[in-house]
Amino acid sequence: MKEQDISSSEPLRTKKREKAGDQDGKISGKALGRTVEAFMRLPGIGRKSAERLAFAVLGMPKEEAAGIAQAIVDLKNSSRYCSECNNITEEEICGICRDVKRDQTVICVVEEPSNILVLEKTGTFRGRYHALLGALSPLDGVGPEDLKIDGLMHRLKAGGVNEVIIATNPTVKGETTAMYLAKLIKPLGISVSRIAYGLPVGGDIEYADENTVQRALQGRREM
Repeated sequence: MKEQDISSSEPLRTKKREKAGDQDGKISGKALGRTVEAFMRLPGIGRKSAERLAFAVLGMPKEEAAGIAQAIVDLKNSSRYCSECNNITEEEICGICRDVKRDQTVICVVEEPSNILVLEKTGTFRGRYHALLGALSPLDGVGPEDLKIDGLMHRLKAGGVNEVIIATNPTVKGETTAMYLAKLIKPLGISVSRIAYGLPVGGDIEYADENTVQRALQGRREM
C-alpha cells in the first residue's frame, strides 16, 4: 500500500497528534523528538512551544517545510559579521556602515546585532552602531577580551566621533559593561551617554516596543 503523506490528510495529522504523546507526556517517534529538541535550543522556546512548532511543520506541505529548512541553511551560509560594526550582513561591510548619509560623529554601542534591528525600527537614530557581541560577566568568565571592545576603541581613536551612546541592556551585565566602556572612552575626549531608564530594569532591548526604545534614546543622559 502507498505510504500516505502526513501533510496531505487532516485526519492523519489528527491521528499523529494523538499518538505523538503517551500518558507520561513523552514524544514518540525519533524524528519528531529530535525536531522538538532542536526547536528547544532556540531562545525563549520551551517544550510546549517546541512541540507546537514541530506539529506545525508536520502539517505543512513537504515543499514548504523544505523551504524553511533551506532558508535556515542559507542564513547560516551567507551571513557574516560586518567588519566595521559587527552587524549581520552578507557583505564585508553592512548597509548602515556604507550609508554616507548617516551621522558619522555618533556611535551607538549595543550588545547584539539584534539590538540594532530594534533601534532601526524606531527611525530615531541616524548614526552608526557597534555591536559588542555580548556583555561583561565575570561570573560567567566573560571579560573584555571576549567582546568586540578593541574594534570599538580602534574606531574611536581613528577620530571623527564626538559622542558614544551606550545602549547595553539595563541588566547587571549591561550596566557593568556600560561603566567599563565609559572609563575607556572618556579619556579620549569623547562624550559618553547612557540610554534612559524607560526600559525595564533587568529587561532586554530586543523585547521592548519601539516607543519605549525611542524614549530611551531621546532621554539619554551623560555618564
